[in-house]
Amino acid sequence: MTESFYKNSCKSKKSLLSAIELNSKEQEVFVSSVFLGLKVCFSLLAIVSLIKIGYSSKVRLIRLREIKDSYLFEKSRFYGLSRRFDDLISFEGKQRFMKDQDQMISRDIIRVIWR
Repeated sequence: MTESFYKNSCKSKKSLLSAIELNSKEQEVFVSSVFLGLKVCFSLLAIVSLIKIGYSSKVRLIRLREIKDSYLFEKSRFYGLSRRFDDLISFEGKQRFMKDQDQMISRDIIRVIWR
């Protein structure tokens, strides 16, 4: 009886060891597939984040370029107006101002100049 018990226990040990090995291989495959899935998800997240950062940087650069162009336009306009103002205040500036006004006011309008 002890021999049959020993044989059965050896068989059960062998089957238990093979089941554990099979179970550990399944666990190993499951864990590696889970980690592969996580790597894929993080890679996609990184790619999407880089695309978003690139797009927002592009939009920001476009806005900064528009602001720069607007600033340069206003700066040139300011220099033109300040030059005209300086000409107005300079010697005989009143005469130049009146000449500019003649060009701005059409011929059929009555002009009244207060003194």
